[in-house]
Amino acid sequence: MDLSQLAGNAPLKRQLELETARRGLSHAYILSGQRGSGRHTLARLLCAALVCTGAGERPCRNCTPCRKVQQGIHPDVRWVGDDGKDITVGQVRALRSDAYIRPNEAQRKVYVIENAQTMNASAQNAMLKLLEEGPAYAAFLLLAENAGGVLETVRSRCETLTLDPVAPDECLAWLQARFPQA
Repeated sequence: MDLSQLAGNAPLKRQLELETARRGLSHAYILSGQRGSGRHTLARLLCAALVCTGAGERPCRNCTPCRKVQQGIHPDVRWVGDDGKDITVGQVRALRSDAYIRPNEAQRKVYVIENAQTMNASAQNAMLKLLEEGPAYAAFLLLAENAGGVLETVRSRCETLTLDPVAPDECLAWLQARFPQA
């Protein structure tokens, strides 16, 4: 799995590479970490990997689905709760209804739930039902600053990926490698 766009987090990258090589990507992840730790970058990479049609390592970042994910226009990748408001049970129920509609272009549909820790208990229980009984082609990425804000029953149905803040020297090296002219 190509995670070169994600700065730092070497142990997490190794873990994901080993898991994907052994059994592929899971249907549900909780991506937790502080603001600026790379949750959104990792979410985009996982979305691209889940819909990628390129040969070889995923995400290839060259196929049409990968480019659409990077541009934020892939019809089978949905972001929920990115308006900054708490996620309601109504939003989760709407997401559940949408999940049972087959994907438009890709083999999978991917749902990214921002600020998953803001879901109240009813919304999280509706999410739990979807994680347990959802269609096989649906994948879910729950983003949270702290995975502890998500109910234990929901956490038990997901793999938790915790991102650590990038050390200043790692950050500088990453920036210099990608932006040598700056």
